Amino acid sequence: MRQGTDDLPGFCTAINCIDGRIQIPVISYLKKRFDVEYVDMVTEAGPAAALCDSTDGAAAQSICEHVTLSIEHHGSRGLAVIAHHDCARNPVGADTQQEMLRGARSFLRERFPELPVVALWVDEQWQVTEID
Repeated sequence: MRQGTDDLPGFCTAINCIDGRIQIPVISYLKKRFDVEYVDMVTEAGPAAALCDSTDGAAAQSICEHVTLSIEHHGSRGLAVIAHHDCARNPVGADTQQEMLRGARSFLRERFPELPVVALWVDEQWQVTEID
């Protein structure tokens, strides 16, 4: 249940890597994508890998707890999970990372059915693309 959010500007939530190079492009994209003023950031190194890999349950639980806070206290209207080129924690190719993103998005859609959930890829030019 949202607490006192009726007078807040719009929020969405990003589950993003800790890599500072992708923060601004992701925020800019999501503000337009969800028509919001603010983006709550839940950061984890290589979050798509953490969410699609059942062996990293503690990271997934922590991420979900933070998303729940964003929903309950800021009335988040949308959720994104992000992966990017040159990730230090998840140094695999784009195709593999995008498959992980799809798995993470499926997990999040099941966990947070009340929100639209998108998967974003940030390429080597720091351009953000929503993947299918």
